[in-house]
Amino acid sequence: MDAVIELLQSLLNVVSSLLAVVMALVRVILPWLPLLAWIAYWSLCVNWAKAHDIIWRRGGIIGVLLLMFVTVIVWGSVAPPQDGVHTLFGLNVSNYVGKFVYTTMLTCIVFLCGSVQMSGTFGSLVDFSNEDQVADDHGHAPQTH
Repeated sequence: MDAVIELLQSLLNVVSSLLAVVMALVRVILPWLPLLAWIAYWSLCVNWAKAHDIIWRRGGIIGVLLLMFVTVIVWGSVAPPQDGVHTLFGLNVSNYVGKFVYTTMLTCIVFLCGSVQMSGTFGSLVDFSNEDQVADDHGHAPQTH
């Protein structure tokens, strides 16, 4: 009987330790979750073959730059830092400069996600091959002649 109790106590210790590991992992990952979601979206949900054509060949980069500009202006107005300055890489920069650096970093991450997807790193995880078969208003697939 003592062996069974000792086994149950050991199992309880294992479960308790696993729970502690999971909680520590959650505490580490939780602050980074928005950035991980940002990377996952731009890596897995955007067809970069089409987006590359629109952004670089059809002038969409102007729209991206304007969105960055508006983001800096609105974000800087709505959420200024408590001390009035951002500390970035050991430097104290003003509110709008800090927001510009953050926005530029997020945009660079977006383009890095696109380049990783277009390099084929994700393989079959990202497959947009059936996207070309767009249905019309009545739900019928377009006819090819």
